Amino acid sequence: MAAGSSGGGGRPCSKSAADSGFLGLRPTSVDPALRRRRRGPRNRKRGWRRLAQEPLALEVDHFLEDVRLQERTRGGLVSEAPDEKLFFVDTGPKEKDLKKRTKGQKKSLLLKKPLRIDLTLENTSKVPAPKDILAHQVPNAKKLKRKQQLWERLAKQGEVPREVRRAQARLCHPPTAKAKPGPQDTVERPFYNLWASDNPLDQPLVDQDTFFLEQTKKKGVKRPQRLLTKPSQVPAVEVTPAGASYNPSFEDHQALLRAAHEVELQRQQAAQKLERQLALPTAEQAATQESSFREMCEGLLEESDGEGEPGESQGPETGGDQALPASPRLATAEKKTEQQRRREKAARTLRVQRAAQRTAQLQHQQLFRLRGIKAQVAQRLAELARRREQRRLQQLAEADKPRRLGRLKYQAPDIDVQLSSELSDSLRTMKPEGNILRDRFKSFQKRNMIEPRERAKFKRKYKVKLVEKRAFREIQL
Repeated sequence: MAAGSSGGGGRPCSKSAADSGFLGLRPTSVDPALRRRRRGPRNRKRGWRRLAQEPLALEVDHFLEDVRLQERTRGGLVSEAPDEKLFFVDTGPKEKDLKKRTKGQKKSLLLKKPLRIDLTLENTSKVPAPKDILAHQVPNAKKLKRKQQLWERLAKQGEVPREVRRAQARLCHPPTAKAKPGPQDTVERPFYNLWASDNPLDQPLVDQDTFFLEQTKKKGVKRPQRLLTKPSQVPAVEVTPAGASYNPSFEDHQALLRAAHEVELQRQQAAQKLERQLALPTAEQAATQESSFREMCEGLLEESDGEGEPGESQGPETGGDQALPASPRLATAEKKTEQQRRREKAARTLRVQRAAQRTAQLQHQQLFRLRGIKAQVAQRLAELARRREQRRLQQLAEADKPRRLGRLKYQAPDIDVQLSSELSDSLRTMKPEGNILRDRFKSFQKRNMIEPRERAKFKRKYKVKLVEKRAFREIQL
């Protein structure tokens, strides 16, 4: 019998091997349970060194390290392994090993033999690797599992997911191949309306799969609903009043003149109001030195009626200390008696009981006020409906008015009107009024399509210098 372990008989054993806690295979090995710990004097420096070199936890560390080494190399403890794993029967060399191998056999054996670097990198540990929990975890596993179970139940009922239905529909109706137009088709193609619904450019996209058109970017983006509604109900082109015609009637022309006159009158009143607010005070309203001094001294000199009478000043002093009221701090500093505390507690309890009783009575009385409460609720609902209708009418009234889109307010353009003396008898002598570009620009602002703007002020960065040229200066008149 040969021992599987490499325990030599004549080689001295180290201290760590002797203190490992396992029974050795040598005949001189001693049971670790019977071996006692050496004791020595601790009050000398020699005892300190021994204790520093061999601490109490060092034996436990050696024991645990030996256990881990046996688990790595043999897959478990040697003391617990059966005899079949520790020993084997040596029957001598085999016959086929005695035969000489040929050169080809040796080469094949060398090729089968693993490289030394592979053996070095090979994992020889018998301890199984810890299970990697993160490798088996799936994000949203519970949610996906419930979803899969749901679709399994729906599949039994004959329902499939939407993606599967789309894929099946694409397989059943594959998109047709697009025919590339040749040069002759381009030449022979007639003129067509680009904005018509039946123009030739949209013909290849008719009856195509929506998903195919979206993925190939051949289908236009759907416009949102808010872009289909107009920002204002004002018509794009407003009809001018009848008084602005080239041959108006007398009443229509006078009505247009009256409207223009009112607009100009309001403008003049606003300018006069601003001028009055910014105007300097007149000579009568201007502040003098005396009025300024009186205004500065206002409230500094206050005269009392009994300031110089000595009799009244001595009145409070003759009353003595009896007229003075007692200090409130002295009254509150006194300690309350037990009887006073009981009375206050009883009063508080009584107040709480009365409040609860009052609340219960009010709740009981509300049962008899159900008819009145219903009338109040109906009145409140009617008031809310009236306010809602009022807001709706107000929104309809303000739909035609321009909104505040920027820092400037919308200003209505001037009314294009001619005076009675400026009216012409024929179209040839008629003078044009207004500007079509300015009218369209103001229409955009009124319909809330652009914000009101003002012309940028031009500011010259340099000072203009007038120079008289020499050729002009030499001219003699």
